Amino acid sequence: MSRRHVLVTGASGYIASQLLPALRERYTLTLLDVKETNPRGERVPEVKIANLADADYEKYGHHFWGVDTVVHLGYYRPAQQGRGGWQRRGYHEERVNVDMAYNVYRLAHDHGVRRVVVASSNHAADWYEHLIHQGLMDMVYPQTFPLSDNFYGWAKAAYEHIGFIFATGYFGRPLENIQIRIGAPREIRVEDFPDTPEGRQRYRRDLGAYISERDLQQLFLKSIETPQITNEHGIPFQIFYGISDNTRKFWSIVNARKVIGYAPEDDSEVKYARDIAQFLLSSS
Repeated sequence: MSRRHVLVTGASGYIASQLLPALRERYTLTLLDVKETNPRGERVPEVKIANLADADYEKYGHHFWGVDTVVHLGYYRPAQQGRGGWQRRGYHEERVNVDMAYNVYRLAHDHGVRRVVVASSNHAADWYEHLIHQGLMDMVYPQTFPLSDNFYGWAKAAYEHIGFIFATGYFGRPLENIQIRIGAPREIRVEDFPDTPEGRQRYRRDLGAYISERDLQQLFLKSIETPQITNEHGIPFQIFYGISDNTRKFWSIVNARKVIGYAPEDDSEVKYARDIAQFLLSSS
């Protein structure tokens, strides 16, 4: 049987570095990015240079021919801002990312791609964390109306809504869409958190948001391969929270379990039990 053809945008980025080992094992890949090196400065093999924010589709649209699934990880970050600068990004900076997402959907639709799997973010609905911290809310669900108090989150919610429009068949045929609201996809180093009430709150938050590399890979692989993703309204559109099965989770993964059979293997409470005992329990 022929291998599925998957196009990955943002192929030199951090999330791609976690996914590519699993994707390379299973699929024929087309890798696109604006650079050939990853965040560590290492060259990523087989990356083709393409600026997907450019509205001139003639420059890169040919890469979408013959593709079954697009995994959209591409993201424009101003050079002067590191990973933690998302709160400071304004409307015009994030608008570039919204335009890029539209370009990806448009080309996927026009070139016969079956499905797009998008790296959205928990920040698409991050305003609700204020209510959680106040004890006014226990869980945020994928169907909870997306509200963010920053433009990074606004842009991610915009990706999702534009994706929904394409999934409805507005442009002539439904383009299947899965939006993955990724949580905290990196190891949690207790030494990065000050021993203060604010630091301990941030630590608890990351424990709830954590997703291990193998759980992230499983979530994306099942999002690519599950044949039927139609929602209760008949639209091939889903939003999943990208977290492990964390004891402290405050985002629901029930629908990911049900629709694609997501079965996370990790729990931050178990993985970081020693750090939790020393940092949280000794301070309580």
